[in-house]
Amino acid sequence: MKTSDFYYDLPQELIAQDPLEDRSASRLMVLDKETGEIQHHVFRDIIDYLNPGDCLVINDTKVIPARLIGAKEETGAKIEVLLLKRGADDVWETLVKPGRKAKPGTRISFGDGLLVGEVVDIVDEGNRLIHFEYEGIFEEILDQLGQMPLPPYITHQLKDKDRYNTVYAEHSGSAAAPTAGLHFTPELLKEIEAKGVDIARVTLHVGLGTFRPVKVDDVENHHMHSEFYMINEEAAEKINRAKDGDGRVICVGTTSCRTIESAADENGHLRACSGWTEIFIYPGYRFKALDCLITNFHLPESTLIMLVSALAGKEHVLTAYEEAVRERYRFFSFGDAMFIK
Repeated sequence: MKTSDFYYDLPQELIAQDPLEDRSASRLMVLDKETGEIQHHVFRDIIDYLNPGDCLVINDTKVIPARLIGAKEETGAKIEVLLLKRGADDVWETLVKPGRKAKPGTRISFGDGLLVGEVVDIVDEGNRLIHFEYEGIFEEILDQLGQMPLPPYITHQLKDKDRYNTVYAEHSGSAAAPTAGLHFTPELLKEIEAKGVDIARVTLHVGLGTFRPVKVDDVENHHMHSEFYMINEEAAEKINRAKDGDGRVICVGTTSCRTIESAADENGHLRACSGWTEIFIYPGYRFKALDCLITNFHLPESTLIMLVSALAGKEHVLTAYEEAVRERYRFFSFGDAMFIK
């Protein structure tokens, strides 16, 4: 299976640069994974496709303002640091640009010394381990100095930081948003619960590895970066209840999908657990827990379009994407949504 099998042609102007004022006003394409039939709706119509007894699985991770712009202490040269993974004792794995200016021992000042980082090691793919020094609470300093780590294809400045988080974001730790969840409003979630749909909250802290391009020709040779996830007892019970009854398990986003598929047993049942996952889902994968998926439109040749192709079939997915281009859907993080049923 070749990476190029998952290519489609996307006009640049269809990449959404700004979120809609009303989160639930985005468009919704409904794709039948068995027949390939396509229907067009607005996102708030999703409630018409959810049934009593279903379980909607959401990822309640929270994106931190992980992009820091600092200056090298010795020279004043500008250095950009993106926080990826928190370790012990204020050490973070980071992505640094330009990397050549960040050798071990390099000290970087942020906010005129409010936060100072020292490069202590170079690890996989050139990422830097940086030890941070500060007074006070790190999260408060980060909120003051950091910017939201928007994907490179979004060139507009985000006016409201909260718009790159879901309305249910709770546990801080992500370097990117679980974007399928951006379409939900508190009101829509209340309507869904009132209809008799269980909402299970899981957590997967999204790393940039999910969005990194696949650089190998053979899909099976691609290696996913590990991401931390948590599933509590309540979420496991709700998912198991749907599996044991007549309900469906419907994941909001590829991150929720990867979380429950990492933790499910062969019968699709879950228990409370946490850990690291490197699961890579592509065509040929047999889903254990997930029945349906709410997702955005993904980059060509990405691991995410491979995941949705595993669920609905590559031909159905690429046909749907071609239809989305013709119908001028908005693509990627702030774009429109698809429901694969």
